Amino acid sequence: MSRIGKNPISVPEKVAVTVDGLSVTVKGPKGELSRVLPEGVSVSQVENTIVISPTTDKRKSKERHGLCRSLVANMVEGVSKGYTRRLEIVGVGSRAQVKGRNLVVSAGYSHPVEVIPPSGITFAVENNTNVIVSGPDKELVGNEAAKIRSIRPPEPYKGKGIKYEGERILRKAGKSGKK
Repeated sequence: MSRIGKNPISVPEKVAVTVDGLSVTVKGPKGELSRVLPEGVSVSQVENTIVISPTTDKRKSKERHGLCRSLVANMVEGVSKGYTRRLEIVGVGSRAQVKGRNLVVSAGYSHPVEVIPPSGITFAVENNTNVIVSGPDKELVGNEAAKIRSIRPPEPYKGKGIKYEGERILRKAGKSGKK
């Protein structure tokens, strides 16, 4: 049995969970998320806890056990607390700003790049160089942060580009001069 999968998920007071077979819907103060879990697991709700267990002893069922527990736990945490991902823009003249709901990034190209967020995702900018991506869905927040980072990934010589907060960039030495 999965070590992660056998832990029950505690549901906070403000969060409502409805289980219909393999379909799980979670509502909370930050939004509403729903997901259909794969075959091989069963979901049961007992008062303020959710328990996920494998239906058979087959390998696929055991593999999905921990995955499904993590997915449902992320949904519960997302609608109660939310998720954020922070990015830093490094480089002279590189900056970001929010126009309406969209994020406009100037990252050294001849034109500004506009990022349109999906529903449930919000962008915020601090000091023109720190971008904050937030929302209730952990997977969607991570994907949007990765899309923003891919506009101008950090380069190894001077470290210019868009990177995650706290990300360590492996630096390379430049050309060595003539002797």
